Order: sequence, then structure tokens, then C-alpha cells
Amino acid sequence: QVHLVESGGGLVQPGGSLTLSCAASGRIFNIYAWDWYRQAPGKQREMVARITISGSTIYADSVKGRFNISRDNAKHTASLQMDNLESEDTGVYFCHIEDHAGGSWEYEYWGQGTQVTVSS
Repeated sequence: QVHLVESGGGLVQPGGSLTLSCAASGRIFNIYAWDWYRQAPGKQREMVARITISGSTIYADSVKGRFNISRDNAKHTASLQMDNLESEDTGVYFCHIEDHAGGSWEYEYWGQGTQVTVSS
């Protein structure tokens, strides 16, 4: 089993910046991908950013140019740098990983979430 812990959430003003962090611990095999999801009040959870072990990235259209995802494979950590925040970015942000155990075995894990609030 793998435990994911997010941190760095808080209250910021529109146009401000915030950096979220995710740390993985436990029985880790090979983390193939890290993802950040968010869920706004009354809305469904959506993918914000993804980065693979090779370094390729994917961003939601709404955050392109404003958010940047990074990871440290050796330290089993990932970060989400958020700039020019908007009120629409408010929500609970979740860390997610895809862990490859070898062969075709894959596992997925979720963090508990961290609150991000952008005042307006």
C-alpha cells in the first residue's frame, strides 16, 4: 500500500500564487504518473495536471500557462505550482499516482486532499 499526503493549500487573492506538494510513502514500486485533480464545491472532480516518469505533461485547458507540475522520482514527491490564480481555481486538490509493480500490474492511489481558496 502507498500513502499520499498533500500539503500547501490555503487562502490566496486573485492573481496570487500557491504551491502544492505531494509525498508518497509505503510500498512503492515504480510511479509511472503523478496527477493533480481538483473538486470545486458542488462540482465533479476534474483532472488539472499530469506528469509521467518520462517527464511528459498534460494540463487542463483552464490552467494552461498558469500551472506547472513537476516531480522528483528519487524522492517520490510531486508539486503543482499555481500562478495567476482565479476564483474558479477554488476547490479541494487531490494528488493521484499510477504505480507499476512490474509486468502488467498497476495500482492507483489518492491523497486526502488539500483546500485551495481564491478570494474575490
